[in-house]
Amino acid sequence: MLPRPDAKQIDRKGRMALPHQPVPKQPPEERVRNFEEVYRHYDPESAVTEAMRCIQCPAAPCSKACPLHNDIPLALWQLEHGEFVDAATVFRRTSTMSQVCGRVCPQIIQCEGACIYVKKGKPPVAIGRLEAFVADYQTAHAGRDIATAAPTGHQVAVVGAGPAGLTVAQILAHFGHSVTVFDAWPSGGGILRYGIPKFKMDHRIVDELIAHTERLGVEFVYSTRIGEGLTVDDLLEGGYEAVFLGVGAGVAADPKIPGCDLEGVYSATPFLIRANVDGELRPRELAEPPEVGKRVVVIGGGDTAMDCLRTSVRLGAESVSCVYRRTEAEMPGNERDRALAREEGVGFEWLTQPVRFLDDGNGHVVSMECQRMELGEPDESGRRRPIPIEGSEFLMAVDTVVLALGYWPDSRIGETTPDLETRDWGLIEIDEETGATSRPGVFAGGDAVVGPDLVVTAVAHGRRAAKAIHRFLVGSH
Repeated sequence: MLPRPDAKQIDRKGRMALPHQPVPKQPPEERVRNFEEVYRHYDPESAVTEAMRCIQCPAAPCSKACPLHNDIPLALWQLEHGEFVDAATVFRRTSTMSQVCGRVCPQIIQCEGACIYVKKGKPPVAIGRLEAFVADYQTAHAGRDIATAAPTGHQVAVVGAGPAGLTVAQILAHFGHSVTVFDAWPSGGGILRYGIPKFKMDHRIVDELIAHTERLGVEFVYSTRIGEGLTVDDLLEGGYEAVFLGVGAGVAADPKIPGCDLEGVYSATPFLIRANVDGELRPRELAEPPEVGKRVVVIGGGDTAMDCLRTSVRLGAESVSCVYRRTEAEMPGNERDRALAREEGVGFEWLTQPVRFLDDGNGHVVSMECQRMELGEPDESGRRRPIPIEGSEFLMAVDTVVLALGYWPDSRIGETTPDLETRDWGLIEIDEETGATSRPGVFAGGDAVVGPDLVVTAVAHGRRAAKAIHRFLVGSH
């Protein structure tokens, strides 16, 4: 591996004059007809050229802006010299999911948003796609490290096979501990498989991630929801010395809109699963693909709403619209996803809120009554509060409605685990430094702790908790 460059080696002025290498992507007219990843790979020459734009800032603001604090300058230095595997190794020192994070993280508000080029009004270095490039290269050409320490004899249960749980499982396996992962879905990946569409990340990456975790010696038990029959106490009494709770926050918010039970009205997660997950990996109740009509409306403004909109386009809908009760300035989702949705023909109805859904006389949605909104003073989220405008009601014809209105934690873990402290309808209280809960030997992280958040946040939580669990195990004997 090349040593870190000396500051005298860097011609920063010359580097800043280099042109940005656009990330290849499918044109809209092609991608709307398939579920393949929209973004294509850099070729090696373009990846090297883009990495050379990094001016190796001594303060490394990109690394500071990354929740995992990846050593981005060093990784890009290795990449620009053609040391692709070494570059991937640098990223993997701090991230268990480079192939994932390079694709799905909102880099524009993290590492790339902190890039010096942004202040100069230029495109930032494409850190995310370069991370994905080297991670994919390493997987294809060198494989990943599966060396583990000698078996310790300690047993750990991980609840949830999403990004936080998989991170904990991998790190503890490297330490030599025996790990079993329990998950409610028929396969592993959590939100990576059952939330993120294939056109954002090929699910074969999830397959590889699970296979790598299994090669480390981790065992998986699927279709098993802890809190239903089997409890955390059962795991602890059954021989597991520690338990990590990475169950996410996947309970759909109750929209409380009359007519939500009509045919043609879907919740976001079941809709995405039925459209994006391979049939044999879907739960029995979600076995059938969704049926969309000519006119699809998605209610909500976050990343999940964009995923549902873009999925609807690929399912053949003629008109796909996003209905959001604020303006675009208040939207919480990734602006890049919104731009891609617009390219794909998605329309937006701002300052609009559904009041009720109406049927065709046979139990199927045919229209929705909406009301125009105006923005008032900021609410607790810091965004201006939407206020209904009296007398502004109108009807919108629809064939299919998808509700993407946010998620809550699953309260069952808290309800079935005595002395486990929770808040806000089920979020688990932890020590921020260790992930330890109020129950000795029980740790938690990811969305189960903070609510719906980013994959990289879950990975960061998992890393901290895994190290704390290791100290707990070796310190208890």
